[in-house]
Amino acid sequence: MTEHIGYIRVSTIEQNTVRQLLNVELNKYFTDKCSGKDTNRPQLKLLIEYAREGDVIHVHDISRMARNTEDLLRLVKEFTEQGISLKFHKEHLEFNGENSPMQQLMLTMLGGIYQFERAMILERQREGIAIAKAKGKYLGKPVNQVLHEKIRELFSQGVNKSQIAKQLGCTRPTVYKALK
Repeated sequence: MTEHIGYIRVSTIEQNTVRQLLNVELNKYFTDKCSGKDTNRPQLKLLIEYAREGDVIHVHDISRMARNTEDLLRLVKEFTEQGISLKFHKEHLEFNGENSPMQQLMLTMLGGIYQFERAMILERQREGIAIAKAKGKYLGKPVNQVLHEKIRELFSQGVNKSQIAKQLGCTRPTVYKALK
């Protein structure tokens, strides 16, 4: 029996997923709230494990599946080789294993455009941060003083940096920053 599965992705936890696949009837859906820069996404991994031959995966647009052309082409190929169809609603493209040169061209071009768009966003972000830093207005994330005090206390007790990070649930760079 064909299952209609939705894949929804937004870049941040705060973003709303409602508009994606709003009027599409789905048996199940997977939602990631993280960047599409690579395929290291928990719900995407579960989708890959879950989908079976004959299923149809619905995605709002190509950029929700991947922001990297290489990843996009590989994912589409992996799904279609397993007999799983992909339907990208915004672009009105469906991939089901039938090798259409025009669809491949569209997928590759649109994937490249979305990859370029992400690169431009990152470039503008870096430029804005550099300008803010030059004006003394960018300080980065605020320091969690309580966490830093706990880090310094554990370190003074002889706990090594890796163990501190694990114990407090923070990253090693945070530990190093607190010990500066």
